[in-house]
Amino acid sequence: MRWESQSLLAYKCPSTSFCYVQHLHMEHPALIALLAIFSIAYAFYKATTRHNILDKIPGPVSRSFILGNMGELMQNQAGLTEFSWQETYGDVVKFKASFGMDRLLISDPKALQHILMTSGYRWRKYRERRELSRLTSGKGLLWADGVTHKRQRKVMLPGFGTPEAKNFLPLFFSCAATVSRRWSDILATSQDRSYVFNIPVWISRATLDAIGQAAFDYNFGATDDHENELGKVYQDMVLRAFGSPSTGALVTLELFQFLPTFLIEFLNDHNPNPRLVNIHKVTKVANAVAKELVSNKSDALFEDKGKNDIMSLLVKANAGENPKAQLTDAELISQMRVLLLAGHETTANSLSWLLYELVRDLELQKKLRAEIRVTEKVAAARGDSELTIRDLEGMPLLGATVKELLRYHPVAIHMFRTAHEDDVLPLSTPITTKTGEVLTELPVPKGTRTVISISAYNRNKELFGEDAQIFNPYRWLEPNHVKRGVSLGPFANLATFSGGIRSCIGWRFAVIELQAFIVELLSNFEFSATPKIDKIRREAALVMVPTIEGELEKGSQLPLRVTFAPKGGD
Repeated sequence: MRWESQSLLAYKCPSTSFCYVQHLHMEHPALIALLAIFSIAYAFYKATTRHNILDKIPGPVSRSFILGNMGELMQNQAGLTEFSWQETYGDVVKFKASFGMDRLLISDPKALQHILMTSGYRWRKYRERRELSRLTSGKGLLWADGVTHKRQRKVMLPGFGTPEAKNFLPLFFSCAATVSRRWSDILATSQDRSYVFNIPVWISRATLDAIGQAAFDYNFGATDDHENELGKVYQDMVLRAFGSPSTGALVTLELFQFLPTFLIEFLNDHNPNPRLVNIHKVTKVANAVAKELVSNKSDALFEDKGKNDIMSLLVKANAGENPKAQLTDAELISQMRVLLLAGHETTANSLSWLLYELVRDLELQKKLRAEIRVTEKVAAARGDSELTIRDLEGMPLLGATVKELLRYHPVAIHMFRTAHEDDVLPLSTPITTKTGEVLTELPVPKGTRTVISISAYNRNKELFGEDAQIFNPYRWLEPNHVKRGVSLGPFANLATFSGGIRSCIGWRFAVIELQAFIVELLSNFEFSATPKIDKIRREAALVMVPTIEGELEKGSQLPLRVTFAPKGGD
């Protein structure tokens, strides 16, 4: 798992697996039992698994039986291993997980379309990966699968349509303006009217406030109050819990697939590991806030004072008579935690990565600001103090930049899917096997485990051009630079928001929120690099987090110098 057992938290033994097991036995005999269970299961697996076409798929050599290629994939900076494998082996790569078990890394467009969109629930999330969702957000939409997922999603969908998302634009502008006000106060009192802000910390709190108001009609006050308890526990939660996974963490993850779900949950709920203790603290705080909000929403509905925020709509649905349109109390609280995590963490990191690109391309920053200035003048001329959705849609460079941001810096890194029955994957690009056979489709047996690389798909040169490895918003403005390809994600044909029945339910909110924050921040401020800009890492911690090389313990970092932007024409 992406955290270590306590005895492995700082374990650095570089030698044999005996040393590894001996250390476990001294402090965690329960894990020895897990290893014994795995050994039996693995022996059965090897004895009953027939050789099949997957054995012939090219891929990297594994240099470790215990770890396989998982270290290369999960301990490197986000995307780097996938890009290398994609360049060498293509869009379908066979690699080894722990103990010699086969996996497929997939970025082929047709194969992904089949897995995510065509097959329904025949391809499901790994059980142990669902456990990560349970830990971070309860048994809500991120955790659910099959009929449970179908029911939960159906209940939640009415709150996430296009009209609902567009109606939240003024709210998003308001939350962005709160950051602007705080920054302006600091700049006004600084000696040279400039200041170095750690961007992720500020933006994370602002997007937490935004999702609080949009989803719950509740102001968490995280931007104004940096001692806000909810803001504090969510700050760097995923990085503290899942960043820099050790060898022991990755091996434990593989062991968990052989355990019953109730035992996995029991072990994680009672593990004194500091990483898990931190997650449990977040759970306690978030659940308390969620229960209070649900109670308030229920009282408001009883008094006929219900509003149209997402939580109010869910509470109203629960008060109805249709059981298929209802959530349990536990599910209702979990959905709030899903919205808190997915609704602010991803947007905050996306905005941080955009500002990272804008300080590396000051000309693009200048052109975006100029486009915003022109649009603001048009709005002012008609008597509007704020831009509308139509104004945002009328800014082509802004739209292209958001698309490129979500293509080049997808915050979610991987999706993990298992075939629940024999299947055949169609392929966009034929595979030449190790024996020279050319495959235009790939038969996969039941139980095949795949890792979907969002980053690698989004860098596919056949779809996004030969310069797919370069951040270039103008590709979206040039005819035929981006090919149509197969239909995949709900936005710009990207894998960033997944696709099909598990596509991100709040993708429209995310895009509009990104646009609102970009407009507000670039309208008021100029951003420039600091000396640490060349040390920024794409840290893999379930999501892609900006950190500084050698300073992981300081959490997410992107220090940028901020000054007031010139008013009028640039």
